[in-house]
Amino acid sequence: MDKQKPGLLSIWSAQIRANFLLLAVLLVCIGLAYTYKFNPSSSGSFNWLHAILVMAGAVFSHISVNLFNEYFDFISGVDFKTKRTPFSGGSGMLVRGYTKPGPVLAAAVSFLLAALVIGIYFTIVSHPVIAFFVITGGLTIVLYNGLLSRLMLGELFAGLTLGTFVVIGTYIAMTANPGIPVSETVPLGLLLLSIPPGILTSLLLLLNEFPDAEADKTGGRKHIVVRLGKRKAAYVYVAGIFLTFGTILFLPIAGLASGWIFIALLPLPIAMRSAVIAVRHNRTPSLMVTAQANIVATVLGTDFLLALAILI
Repeated sequence: MDKQKPGLLSIWSAQIRANFLLLAVLLVCIGLAYTYKFNPSSSGSFNWLHAILVMAGAVFSHISVNLFNEYFDFISGVDFKTKRTPFSGGSGMLVRGYTKPGPVLAAAVSFLLAALVIGIYFTIVSHPVIAFFVITGGLTIVLYNGLLSRLMLGELFAGLTLGTFVVIGTYIAMTANPGIPVSETVPLGLLLLSIPPGILTSLLLLLNEFPDAEADKTGGRKHIVVRLGKRKAAYVYVAGIFLTFGTILFLPIAGLASGWIFIALLPLPIAMRSAVIAVRHNRTPSLMVTAQANIVATVLGTDFLLALAILI
C-alpha cells in the first residue's frame, strides 16, 4: 500500500480541479449581477433558488469538463508525456494510480447529466432558447478532446460555453419566460458585456496549451499552439488581450455600461505581463508558469470586477 497516497477527498478535489471552479462561479455572478441591477421584474423578488440552481449547473458543467479531460488525456497517453505545472497538465491522479479511468468517466458523465437536468428545467420554466446553450455546452464537453481540439476549435468553443454563454444563459434563466421573443431575452449591453469573459476563458486555455504542445501533438490534438507554433500563437494571445480590454473600454464610451465598468481594466497590467512573457519567453517553462499565474489572476480578477461594477 502506498503510504504517501493522499486521502479520497484530496484525490477527487485535485481530479475535479476544485481550485479552478471559481471561474464558473464568477461567470454566473456577472449574469446574476446584471439580473439584480437591471431587470425590473426581479426588483424585490430576486429568485434565489433559481440563482443557486444556475450556479450548480455551471459548476457541475465545469467539473464535467475537467473530469473528461482527465480521462481522455490518460487513455490517449498524453498524461504520460505532459510536463505538469500548477495550471496545466492535469492532476496526475490517474497516472499515479490513485484513481481508475472507469470511475473518472462515470463521474464526468454523472456531473454532465446533473447539469443537463438543470438546463432542461430552465428550458421549460424560463425560455426554450436555453436548450441551445445546454446542447452546445454538452456537445462541447463531450467532443472537445476527440474533435474540437483536433480542428483548432477548442479555444473558441471553450470561450463560448465556459464564458459568454454562462453569462447570457444565467440572465435568461433568471429573467425570461417562455412567451417572450428570442430577440428580447438578452439586452445589447449584456450581450457585449459577455464578450470579454468569453475571450478570457479562451485565452486561459490557449496559454495553458503552451507547456503541453508537444505532448498534445502526440495525442492527435491540433489546437492553435500546435497548428501555428508558439510564436504565432503568442501573437494570437496578445490580440485577445487587446480585444478583451478594448471591449471593456468601449462599453461605457458607447453608453452601454456605466463608467464603473472601467474598474475591470485594473488587471490589464497583469495581463500585459503575461503577453510579454508569451511572446518573448514562450519556450522557458519557469517564465511560462508565471504567465499562466498572471492569466489566471487576470481572468478571475476581471470577471469579479465586472460583476462588482454592475452592482455599483
